[in-house]
Amino acid sequence: MAQYAWVLGVRPGYEEEYKKRHDEIWPEMVEMLKESGIRNYSIFRHGLTLFGYFETDDLKKTTEFLRTNPINARWGQMMGPIMKIETDESTGFPFLLPLQWHMD
Repeated sequence: MAQYAWVLGVRPGYEEEYKKRHDEIWPEMVEMLKESGIRNYSIFRHGLTLFGYFETDDLKKTTEFLRTNPINARWGQMMGPIMKIETDESTGFPFLLPLQWHMD
């Protein structure tokens, strides 16, 4: 199982709104993430910086599923105005961070 992480940002003044939207995440969004192959997904925040961590067996399959899923598109439209998002054009997904070290 491969591990992946990303870094994104919350726009100033939207920290509480970001938290609220995730506290009220749509059940269909959670199901869609599971269907995409994502497991053990967590998002942390430090100031305006978001750090996401997830696991998936097939990153290409997962990113393609997310890129073409209408639920994910709707979520992105809702979250886009309150976030700073840099997307890797080759994957349509946020830039992933290279793993530097791992301890089992």
